[in-house]
Amino acid sequence: MPSAARTTRSRKPAAASQPTVEEKWAAYERALIITAHPDDAEFLAGGTIAKMCDLGWDVRICVATSGDKGTRDPAMRPQELAATREAEQRAAAQVLGLRECIFWGYPDGFLLETPELRGQVVALIRRLKPDVVVSWDGFRPGFNHHDHRAIGRVVRDALYPAAHDPLYFAEQRADGLAAHRTAELLLAGAEDADFHVDIEPWLERKVDAILCHTSQIDGRTRDDMLKRWRDAAKKDRERRKRTGFRFSESFKRIEMRRPPPPAAPPA
Repeated sequence: MPSAARTTRSRKPAAASQPTVEEKWAAYERALIITAHPDDAEFLAGGTIAKMCDLGWDVRICVATSGDKGTRDPAMRPQELAATREAEQRAAAQVLGLRECIFWGYPDGFLLETPELRGQVVALIRRLKPDVVVSWDGFRPGFNHHDHRAIGRVVRDALYPAAHDPLYFAEQRADGLAAHRTAELLLAGAEDADFHVDIEPWLERKVDAILCHTSQIDGRTRDDMLKRWRDAAKKDRERRKRTGFRFSESFKRIEMRRPPPPAAPPA
């Protein structure tokens, strides 16, 4: 019979269980949505955003362009359309429960992946300190809007490694913007989505937020949109099997596993 000491040495410590995504989300407090145009967020992630707001998070949206080209009306003036779309975005944000809308006003269709834009995203992340960032998947193959590709790539490059490492855009420290490590990035519109959010409890709110974008919905009604989604859910058994839900929004989920940056030395 083995000795008690030998028996004790032969035991392996139990592996610590990893928290689930739900448990991680229960501990989060802030989210930042960064999109190319007004209405991107509501179509792509309106249900997920409503869920985040209902979890009690501080959720804010930044829209990079003014959306001033998004019309089929040749008589529409760009300045008038930009003002309309900003008002529509504010109304949609109120429906979803967002705390703030931030508008950068770049011209629609001409968003560029510049170091200046990356620094602007880094500064926003460092100021708001989000636990989760949501943006476009700028790396997916196939057809996609130029601005969607640009903002998605800039956001990912801003998150890793720039916002986290203090020597990137070090001049921001003079404005009190210390390095910040975001926990998760959700890339919307991804071809290889691996994270699915059940939005059935928030489907009607998502539709109500989309309907705020009157200039973009070609006269569709609430009943029309809800019927379309519900009919599609009945027919698309493969999607239900893949996501596990009748109504869902899907993302490529990336966790930032690096350790937090060291504390700044005393002045």
